[in-house]
Formats: sequence, structure tokens, C-alpha cells
Amino acid sequence: MNTYKLTLLAVLAALAVVGRYVFAFLPNVQPVTSLIIICGLLLGPLAAVLLAILTTFLSNMLLGMGIWTVWQVVSWGLIGVLSGLLGKYPKKFPFWVIVAFSIFSGFLYGFVISLMTYSIAGEFWPYYLAGLPFSVNHAVGNAIFMVVFYPVISHLFKTYSNKHFYLKNTS
Repeated sequence: MNTYKLTLLAVLAALAVVGRYVFAFLPNVQPVTSLIIICGLLLGPLAAVLLAILTTFLSNMLLGMGIWTVWQVVSWGLIGVLSGLLGKYPKKFPFWVIVAFSIFSGFLYGFVISLMTYSIAGEFWPYYLAGLPFSVNHAVGNAIFMVVFYPVISHLFKTYSNKHFYLKNTS
């Protein structure tokens, strides 16, 4: 982890925390999952897991901590690892595959969060089925945020990376 990656991670964490806070009035519509996916694809699985941890704890300081915080870290961390592994794949994926993965991640997040209730109350299916509309909101929100953020952030990362690489090799 170098200062370049730490800087990008800090910017993504700030964007995710602010985005989660700003969109708190919409149930499960937030840019966090999409930003973690983008981070995993562009910076790798470790950076995505770190972003998941940072975003969860920092945003929950504003929105409220609870037992769900652990499960949010687990679910976003899992999504970060999966997206990081996809980013390591040598062939570049078409954009629609990335958007489809972000939709899948919305449902995966809901599934993992539903496991929290099972671990506490011993009930899974009633909680999971009751949460499906929220998972749909999350999946649709992920797709929208991915369409908006991925082209911009990937372009900025590549531009910054090229400039950083150039400056590093000329000094």
C-alpha cells in the first residue's frame, strides 16, 4: 500500500460516507456498494476490503452503530473481495457485466444482512423475504450509481495513475 493507493482510498471513503449520508432518506439506495466494486476492480481486493471497513465505521458514526455494523463490514467486504478478484482477471469485462455484478451485489448484501437475523433470532426466511423490496432498491441503486460513477472514476484513476507514473519515473 503506497501513498497513491491510500490517497485514492481516502477519496473513495469520503465519497462513500458523504453519499451514504446524503441518500439516507432513500431506503437502501446508496453509492457505497458501487464504490466498493469500483475500488475492487481498479485497486484490488485488499483496498476494497479496507474501503468497506472505513466506510462502514465512518458512516455509522453519523447514522448509528449496532450489531448490523459487523454484518455490513462482512457483506461489503465480501463484495469487495469478489470485485477485486474480478479486477485481477486479465481480460477486461464489458461494462454491462460490471453493472450486472453491481445488481447481483445488491441482492448478495441483503442475503448476508439477513444472516444477521438468523444468527440472533434463529429466523432467516421471514426476514429475508420481508427485506426483498429493500434488496431490489439496493440493486437498482447500485446499477444507477455504477452507470454514473464507473466511467468517471475509472477515467480519473487512469489519468492520475499515468500522471503519477510519469512524475515518479522522471524525478
